[in-house]
Amino acid sequence: MKSISATFVTSAVQPSSFPEEDLCDVAVAGRSNVGKSSLINCLLVRHQLARISRTPGMTRALNFYRIEDRFYLVDLPGYGFARRTQEERQSWKRMVESYLGSRRGLVAMLVLVDLRRGPEPEEYQLLDLLRRFGIRAVVVFTKSDKLSKSARNLRFQQLAATMRDFAASTVLFSSKSGEGRENLWNIILRLISEPSSP
Repeated sequence: MKSISATFVTSAVQPSSFPEEDLCDVAVAGRSNVGKSSLINCLLVRHQLARISRTPGMTRALNFYRIEDRFYLVDLPGYGFARRTQEERQSWKRMVESYLGSRRGLVAMLVLVDLRRGPEPEEYQLLDLLRRFGIRAVVVFTKSDKLSKSARNLRFQQLAATMRDFAASTVLFSSKSGEGRENLWNIILRLISEPSSP
């Protein structure tokens, strides 16, 4: 697969440092060990564009990547299992809420969920927050390669059904095998081409 043109633009913690809104945004959010960096690298066919750390929670700012001069992919700070203080976690929460409230060009958020664990209260809270802000959600169930084909398909069907209340698109994804990559790209391209659609 040919790599996608992607350029790291900046890391920012407050709206005044965000890039100019000359393109729309697609954000990526999820738990600290759900595989956000792996997904970004797989999606863009780049090995180390997004840094993969053995220590969960190392992303502590919003990282903006300019993709094909078509949109910004925004890697949000992880949550959940990061070994950080409660004060730092609250700081992350304020940072993300500030981003959601100030970034008018945000057309969708990819919410990553480990297929084996399924969504937990924090994922539901995030999805509810997105619904209140009117931001479309794409729930990406990661690490599908960790289950057998029959088990992952059944698990995916069960979990996808729980997302109906949030009107979220759902994708089965593996950064290791590439499963779901094309499907996710098609969803992203549709979202950025029709930013005003419901």
